[in-house]
Amino acid sequence: MARQLDEQIAGRFPVGQRLRVLDVGMGQGTQALRLARAGHQVTGLEQDATMVAAAREALSVEPEGIRERVRILEGDGRDTGVHFLPGSFDVVLCHGVLMYVEEPDPLLAGLARMLAHGGLLSLLVRNGDALAMRPGLSGDWAGALGAFDTLSYTNRLGLDVRADRLEALTATLAGIAAPLHAWYGVRVFTDTAEDGAEIPGDVESLLAVEERAGRSDPYRGVAALLHLCGVRG
Repeated sequence: MARQLDEQIAGRFPVGQRLRVLDVGMGQGTQALRLARAGHQVTGLEQDATMVAAAREALSVEPEGIRERVRILEGDGRDTGVHFLPGSFDVVLCHGVLMYVEEPDPLLAGLARMLAHGGLLSLLVRNGDALAMRPGLSGDWAGALGAFDTLSYTNRLGLDVRADRLEALTATLAGIAAPLHAWYGVRVFTDTAEDGAEIPGDVESLLAVEERAGRSDPYRGVAALLHLCGVRG
């Protein structure tokens, strides 16, 4: 995911430019901190108090220069218009959020408005065209059959959530003036790994395979997650 994002940033902005980044649903701050370490000014928006506390704790041990580049706000991604002016950011991240939003279109439109001209919108969503893969590969045939004709599923936290189809999101991004520029698959071969599984010794080979599959057809089309990158026109 990080390699894909860096590829898109490098392809759109001059080397060394310090970008204004908004991370909506920042979680524990993994991407926000990584981008701040790279020299960018990052604002993280998160509504879960536990995640906010984790992000603040992770930030507290960073050098002062990095801490000064990160601002963490408690809030919902649908409230961006309250916190920020239109065009305030060069990059907007929304990773692992849309599956929890019943009607994502207003949220996406608000995120697009936050982008300056030529800005990058990075989305990570559950792949609605591949919901049968996880139960199928696990031998849950009834679950796989039921997954073909729905966008609803139960995630590993036991929550009832939703997925998105590439075709529908492509149309949505075009409609909010941030048309799809590139897309990748994420977790093509590793989606059935158990939560908390140990990192294998050949992790670099694993990442190389996932990265190659995530940008190659037909593999990326059956990935558990899709990484979509739109550009504000």
